[in-house]
Amino acid sequence: MTQTSASHIRYIDDLQGPAGKLECVLNTGRADAPYAALVCHPHPLGGGTMHNKVVYHAMKVFSSLGLPVLRFNFRGVGLSEGDFDHGNGEFDDARAAIDWLEANQHLPILLAGFSFGSFVGLRAGCGDARVKGLIGLGVPFRAEGRSYTYEFLENCTQPKLFISGTEDQFGPRDAVEPMLTKVADPKRLVWIEGAEHFFQGTPSSPGPKLDQMQAQLRLWLHDTFSLG
Repeated sequence: MTQTSASHIRYIDDLQGPAGKLECVLNTGRADAPYAALVCHPHPLGGGTMHNKVVYHAMKVFSSLGLPVLRFNFRGVGLSEGDFDHGNGEFDDARAAIDWLEANQHLPILLAGFSFGSFVGLRAGCGDARVKGLIGLGVPFRAEGRSYTYEFLENCTQPKLFISGTEDQFGPRDAVEPMLTKVADPKRLVWIEGAEHFFQGTPSSPGPKLDQMQAQLRLWLHDTFSLG
């Protein structure tokens, strides 16, 4: 791996997924960091990459707390090898990223994902003893003909945070809220008023809401893991 010292970003060249090499970057953390973080990006067919704005803002929260943060492109995205696999291969990619973090950072892991990345990340991290906390941002219910179900979370006892916008077009509150009530405790569900799926504003509530998402993530990390 190589490092750009000015930005404290390491470009990782040894993360191998089942379909080949995965493009990824590590934002370095402090030497005494108590956790490492992993952030998964939204749907590849919708243009999702590890540079997505929501993914980036989530990374900034973890990084501001001194944690090393790994972001990667799912197979077939950017320079990652392989082809899109409708969530199945992407699950394996996320598992490979968890394995890489364990082998290289030797820290317990906090796993976050946005949209499609939240579905994949929650599945990959649920029940894995290495993953101590799970975060779903913009949890999707139905998007462009794709439906998502979360029965696997009904027995998932790791601490969980869900943050969505009240105007999320892919995760309507009247569908997502009853679905997540079935999720095992401990959990916290936060609704950002006036935010759509990408945590941007709406005509009735203009302006980006990414800072509110970050504030809620930071609060949960403080309350649950004494970070910050």
